[in-house]
Formats: sequence, structure tokens, C-alpha cells
Amino acid sequence: MAQSLLDRSEYVEQAYVYQVLRERSKIGLPIQEQLEQIRYELLTTTNLPIAIDYLLTELKHSGQMAPAMYKLAHYFTPFQSYLVEEAEKESGRFAMETALQVLEGESKYRITEHNAAGLFFYQFEVLCRNRLNYDRGLTAISNDPTFDARWAKWILMLRAQVGLVDMADLLFLASEEYRVKLEESGHSTEGKGPFLFGRKEGRIAMGNRKREPLFLFGAMQRHLGYPKVPRPKPINENKDAIPQMMRRMERLESRIKLMEEERRTGIDITKFYADKNRDAAQDANDQL
Repeated sequence: MAQSLLDRSEYVEQAYVYQVLRERSKIGLPIQEQLEQIRYELLTTTNLPIAIDYLLTELKHSGQMAPAMYKLAHYFTPFQSYLVEEAEKESGRFAMETALQVLEGESKYRITEHNAAGLFFYQFEVLCRNRLNYDRGLTAISNDPTFDARWAKWILMLRAQVGLVDMADLLFLASEEYRVKLEESGHSTEGKGPFLFGRKEGRIAMGNRKREPLFLFGAMQRHLGYPKVPRPKPINENKDAIPQMMRRMERLESRIKLMEEERRTGIDITKFYADKNRDAAQDANDQL
């Protein structure tokens, strides 16, 4: 069943759920226990408590939420379900904390006077920054109830062109700025378009041709006002650096003490023999 736009109160409650799940996950609570508690905190005049009941049933059965979200396609968008599915994969490339932060930002954006262009850029930037699957991700975006048939057709076209054609060029060709330039130059607009983006977006795209795509996203975010997309947290490869350094310092201190002792009186190596004999005797007693 295709989804229609939900009431504003539904998005308010959704944003709250994603925010609380993200915050409480930091203290190590299982997501099932969190949902069981959050369910009683929600506004009962919305449909979200009923949806959470269904999610809890699926969690107890399979340990995942995404299958239930896909079945509740009249309530959760395909993009929401896709993000949770990616976060629940064992590969761990896309963290659940990041997914919840993205979903929280999207829900809060829907509460405001959001527009289709801003929502598209937000969702598409999420795919790009987190290196998610463009084919499945853009297909999910095209089925969002915010986008009409013209948007859905263009997004599916983008799915086939992304990576082959400069993104800025694709955006410019789908903007009102391109249509105005065609008319000013006396060219027909027949067969062109669809002109989904405004003149502002077209000028931004034109100014970012052949540049790093992240500059394009940054400019769009500033001018369209959609939420900032969470940046993936880099893996800390130096988390063991300090313990390793401490062990090396301890070994250096031991060597320095030996050198100082040798300089003063010479090293009495018999004590090491004694320690070795004592350890051997202890091992023999343990075996007995």
C-alpha cells in the first residue's frame, strides 16, 4: 500500500522516538527495551504506538526492525526502512546511531515548511556521504510521498546516470534556470526538463560544475536550509597507541635501570638465575 503524507503530529512523535533511541543507545540499553519504554511516552492520538507494537513483535521474532517497517509501508517511508535495514546489517558499515540521527533530522525537517528539493538533497547526500547503494537508495527515495510522478521519474533516471554524468550538470538541466536560458536564447523547451528545481538551485549547480560534489551539497544545504547530514565517524585506528606507548616506556625504564646499575657496580646476573630456578620449582609444584 502506497504511503501518503502523514499528519504533522506523527512526524513530531517520530522525531522524538529517533532522538531518544539515539541518546539512550549510548548507555548500552537494548533497542527492544528502549522501544518498550518509549511506547508509553508517546501521544496516544497518533498511530506511532501501534507501529511500535508491530516493530516489537518483529524484534522478538527476528531481532530486526526493517522487515516490519517495510510491511508498514503506509506509515514508514521506503527510505526510512532502507536506512534501518542497512544499519542492521552485520557488516557494520552504516551505524545505527548514524541512521537514527538521519531519521531524526528528516522527521524534524518534515515538521517545518519543507520543500521537495530540500528533502531530495538531504536524502541523496545521506547516500553519498555514507557510501550506501545508489540503486536501492534512489529507488527508495523515488517512492517517497513528497515526490510526485515527475520527481519519481527523474530520480529513477538519476539512478542510471549517477557516477557517469557530473551531478551538477544533471541538476542544472532539471532547473528553472536552464529553462529561462533556453527561452532567452530562442530555443524550444519541448522535450527538455522536467524543471523541478528553482533558479537558485540551478545557479548553484552551474557554479559547482566539475568541482568536488561535497561543495555542491554544502552550498545547497546553506541555501535550502535542510538539516546537516551527519558525517560518518572515522574509525580510530590509534585507540591502542597510548597503552602501547606505556609498555614501551616501561621497557625503556627497565633498560635504563640496568645500564645505570652496570655503570655503578656491574650487573649481578645470578639473581636472574635465582628467579628462573624459583619459577621452575613453582611450575613443578603446580604440576604435582
